[in-house]
Amino acid sequence: MTDNLENETESSNTPSDSASVDNEMVQDLESAFAELDIIEVVKERDEFKDIALRVQADFENYRKRAATQLADEVDRSTGRIIESLLPVLDACEAAVSHGVEGVEQVWSSLFGAVHKHGLEALDLSGKPFDPSLAEAVMHEEGDPADPTTEPMVVEVLRTGYRWKGRVLRAAMVKVRG
Repeated sequence: MTDNLENETESSNTPSDSASVDNEMVQDLESAFAELDIIEVVKERDEFKDIALRVQADFENYRKRAATQLADEVDRSTGRIIESLLPVLDACEAAVSHGVEGVEQVWSSLFGAVHKHGLEALDLSGKPFDPSLAEAVMHEEGDPADPTTEPMVVEVLRTGYRWKGRVLRAAMVKVRG
């Protein structure tokens, strides 16, 4: 009986059977390595995709920041040009207030042109004094019966201007109170 078992095991371990077992093992190992390779490739792809998305977002942020900085620089440069025109506006305004003929059209067209681009004259007469908008160069005593009244602008001596939300030049005013 033991001889029969030995013969059967010997007959089942023929060289062709061991080669097929080896081939199966090799194929199993190859498929396992292929799965590992695919998993690694997928991980690597995901990492590169994340890097690409970050670089793309960084570039988009840079582009927006550069456009904002350029627009700010253009506004500052234009503001300096407008500021250099303020003495001309002052001279025209003084000429009009002294009754010089023919200057009003030049003054209004010059102011209209710069007003289109963001220049605003500060209208402070009759309003509470605000040191961020005006410089008080003259002072008039207020009503002694009411000491709680706040200082008021009674006269504008030189017009102040605002350029795109920031004070370009503070007004010179006379204050009561």
